[in-house]
Amino acid sequence: MSENRGARARKARRLASRKRNQMPVVEMVGGPREVRAVVAELRPPAPRGGLIGALQRPYLIKLLVRRELAKRYSASVLGLLWSYIQPAIRFGVYYVVFGYLLKMHKDVPDFAIHLFCGIVFVHYFSETFGGGTRSIWTNRSMINKLAMPREVFPLSQMLVAGFHTLPQLLLLTGFCLFSGWDLDATGVAAGVIGILVITTFSTALALIFSAVNVYYRDFQNIVSTITQFMHFLVPMMYPLSRVMKHAETFPVLFQIYLANPVATAVILLQRFFWYPVAKNNAHDAAQRAALVFPDGLLVRGLVTLAACVVFLWIAQRVFQRLEKKFPERL
Repeated sequence: MSENRGARARKARRLASRKRNQMPVVEMVGGPREVRAVVAELRPPAPRGGLIGALQRPYLIKLLVRRELAKRYSASVLGLLWSYIQPAIRFGVYYVVFGYLLKMHKDVPDFAIHLFCGIVFVHYFSETFGGGTRSIWTNRSMINKLAMPREVFPLSQMLVAGFHTLPQLLLLTGFCLFSGWDLDATGVAAGVIGILVITTFSTALALIFSAVNVYYRDFQNIVSTITQFMHFLVPMMYPLSRVMKHAETFPVLFQIYLANPVATAVILLQRFFWYPVAKNNAHDAAQRAALVFPDGLLVRGLVTLAACVVFLWIAQRVFQRLEKKFPERL
């Protein structure tokens, strides 16, 4: 029995000596002793990596998207049908008020497609911006308990908004096909740039406001106000030609209007959805006059996209700086 204990003790000493010899040695100046230290990189308990690090965890984003959809429709009878009902009601109200009472349908060919195109993508912007702003605060219990990149919460809200917008986008595409959609290469390029612009811009805003909302909850009310006014700051209930009439009189205001990335995105997407239909259905000079777009639309769209990418990078830096104090605030 004692021999087995001695053998186990000798084996333990050999293993300890082997591990000690593998450790880096720091020589002490002025003494015969040597101090062995472990050189290891210190890492934060929560993994970081910004948006790229969050995108490298698709399983986590997928889980959050499913969780948000299940929570939203858990006690709902109609469920996903609300993705059709809400924009349909909004479209009906706007079409009656602006289309018939204000006679926009006479001056704008295919005014229904013109209006619905704006509603779809402004709704996508509002869902991404508003849901992303609330995402950190509403998931504070999960953030305090689990180590994960916090950027996954605004990103997941962007995907949830895309999921809700997809049925509306399919309806819009069906209306365009039924009305004689005559696509061209310029329209396709404008559509791709427009989607990238509105996605990048809304995600950047969601990142900044989700972090600031942790410190000051008033910002979610500010976001609600911005999204309500955004319906009037893009050319969907009125044609862009009405705005361009005042470009020579108020050139600075016109450029400020076009500097709104959401307005630029809607104009690009109307070039993709509405214009290929309306150009064949304009019956008089007033309707043909509504078929106008700013000069150099694609170049303007690319410049806006580049500015939105830079803004997204700035938003990421602001988010990383503010998230350091999340544990104190949540």
